[in-house]
Amino acid sequence: MPKMHLFTLQKRVIPVRQHKIRLLILRPLASSAEKVPGVLWVHGGGYQSGSAKDIFVTRALSLVVRFGAVLVAPDYRLSKKHPYPGALHDCYASLLYLKEHAEELGVRSDQIMVGGESAGGGMAAALCMLARDRGEVNIAFQMPLYPMLDDRDTASSADNHAPNWNTKRNHKAWKRYLREAYGTDLVPYYAAPARCPDLRGLPPCYTYVGDIEPFFAETVDFVRRLREAGVEADCDVYPDWFHAYDLFFPRKEVVRQAISRFEERFRYAAANCFAPQDK
Repeated sequence: MPKMHLFTLQKRVIPVRQHKIRLLILRPLASSAEKVPGVLWVHGGGYQSGSAKDIFVTRALSLVVRFGAVLVAPDYRLSKKHPYPGALHDCYASLLYLKEHAEELGVRSDQIMVGGESAGGGMAAALCMLARDRGEVNIAFQMPLYPMLDDRDTASSADNHAPNWNTKRNHKAWKRYLREAYGTDLVPYYAAPARCPDLRGLPPCYTYVGDIEPFFAETVDFVRRLREAGVEADCDVYPDWFHAYDLFFPRKEVVRQAISRFEERFRYAAANCFAPQDK
């Protein structure tokens, strides 16, 4: 079992184009001669709610406490006032900050990773695509948990009435995020990663999802397409889980098993997944 790490919490403000955003940075308290993975973790909330503080109740915290990783969480702009691409710009700037300050933060520059739940998972996938296309930062591993990937209805997101997140809420969130582009073919894949036609060159991926929630079909399909594109990808499916089930019932045995599996995959990535920076 990994030893437990105490951590420090720092707040940084970084410029993003014509405004500024706040980052929360969690670092192991004990100093180490060895550098560790750096993880950009994006909060969920349908792009319209939530904050960086959500990291304290999500899977992200264990990456610091149990594995000694450095975690960066951006307070990106929400779609109530700032539709796409506001959040994308903020999160990508945060990713570049992590790369540029890797030495200062004690992060291995060849082990920059991204993750998040729900909309945060969708953003993690979008960041991998943007980073691949721009060539400014190389990502070693992605963890888009039950990600919000597709603005179009799928077999599981259409006519879904499961608890917590359903078709009605999903449509409302996508409309708010995409505004006039919603329901058209003009939606870029940086906004809805399921629309990306070519998944080659993306980093290895691990995710999990429940089989009664809206994002089930798009998550499973995303992992299938990653594999077909030659990307190492794995997805665990949990029966009868609605959206964010693990956050509602963290003490249930099946959830504890899912958390253990998530941590196992992170441990594997920390030992095996590397992406050296080009510059």
